[in-house]
Amino acid sequence: MNPVTFQQNLLSWFDQSGRKDLPWQHPATAYRVWISEIMLQQTQVVTVIPYFNKFIRQYPDIQTLANAPLDEVLSLWAGLGYYARARNLHKTAGIIDQANQFPDSLEGLETLPGIGRSTAGAILSIAFAKSQPILDGNVRRVLARFRAIQGWTGGTQVNKQLWQISTLYTPLVRVADYTQAIMDLGATVCTRSKPSCHECPLQSGCLALQQQRVHELPTPKPSKKIPVKQSVFIIAINKDKQILLEKRAPTGIWGGLWSVPELASDTELDTWLQLKSMTLIKQQHLAIRRHTFSHYHLDYQPIVLYVDNLINNVMEAEKGLWYKHQQTENIALPAPVKQLFDEITEE
Repeated sequence: MNPVTFQQNLLSWFDQSGRKDLPWQHPATAYRVWISEIMLQQTQVVTVIPYFNKFIRQYPDIQTLANAPLDEVLSLWAGLGYYARARNLHKTAGIIDQANQFPDSLEGLETLPGIGRSTAGAILSIAFAKSQPILDGNVRRVLARFRAIQGWTGGTQVNKQLWQISTLYTPLVRVADYTQAIMDLGATVCTRSKPSCHECPLQSGCLALQQQRVHELPTPKPSKKIPVKQSVFIIAINKDKQILLEKRAPTGIWGGLWSVPELASDTELDTWLQLKSMTLIKQQHLAIRRHTFSHYHLDYQPIVLYVDNLINNVMEAEKGLWYKHQQTENIALPAPVKQLFDEITEE
């Protein structure tokens, strides 16, 4: 199937079946497209929509986002995961606001924190109608199957090959519709499992379908055993039923969020209480839980401590606070920690 037929078939399908009522499509400004593309990295559309709507209500333009406190931005992001995206979003908003112009070139966009080649291509295609290829997860799957590309799509050689194919098929006209169409096709028809090949507008030229290899392509990422780390989560509750929170470092896992203190093991508990000048009234060990990050499992033991805080020395340098769950606004909590608090306060 030549590029023109590929484009025509895909666009005809999009006109009939594509998604045209997504919130960032009306209007498809550079700002709204950028926000949506960052949120859609590693996250499905159905999850992103309510976050996007809430985010845009709070920050309708670059200026309001650039001037917002990072804590507030992170609190709106809480639950979406991959928090470096939110930190980069805030940083990039400041850069664009200072420049007083949203970049409309690949080079200009790729210099901004959190924007890679594919995200830049999507912004240019959808917001500026400039012909640029993209290669997100959905597009990789569509093209790897269509051309029966063998090998993990994240590998250097396969990645280079897929960019060449994506560039070849990207049209000069209707590029915004085309970009949305190929993302939609991967998300709704050429899905990872149980693809609907009979509904696909590209089926007549799909090599994976012809070779009966749809379910083995794209080649899975080489499996690697994920390490397991252990931690103790301290849920210290004072007489006012407030929970002690500490600000995490600005980078790394849950960077910049508020969370509970962590210890390597419960043998450090007495030392920690002394350090915080707290008197233990009673304690409760909860069941060990697991939270999986992209590169490791975290098995954590929550220990609830009911304490008397004699000296309020946890507030130094804005790194600690006593938190009243569901009554304190603009506090960005990691999803597992928030879930833990919900359970404790329900009891």
